[in-house]
Amino acid sequence: MELLSILLQATESTFGIMGAGIGAGIAALGAGVGIGRIGGSALEAIARQPEATGDIRANMIVAAALVEGAVFFAIVLCLLVIL
Repeated sequence: MELLSILLQATESTFGIMGAGIGAGIAALGAGVGIGRIGGSALEAIARQPEATGDIRANMIVAAALVEGAVFFAIVLCLLVIL
């Protein structure tokens, strides 16, 4: 309930809307960097141990999905401030 009151107060000013846009952008940039690092590390691991390709790929997909889930949550919160 406390988060909702904070979000409602933020929508009353233009700074809240501007901050929501900046927050959504930072969340998207963070996701790009995080998934890029996950992919790069997975490729390095596959190059070192080609026999473990399936396990590495599965773990990479799970980690990328967790990063995307956190980013979608952040973007939805930013959109709630705007609307």
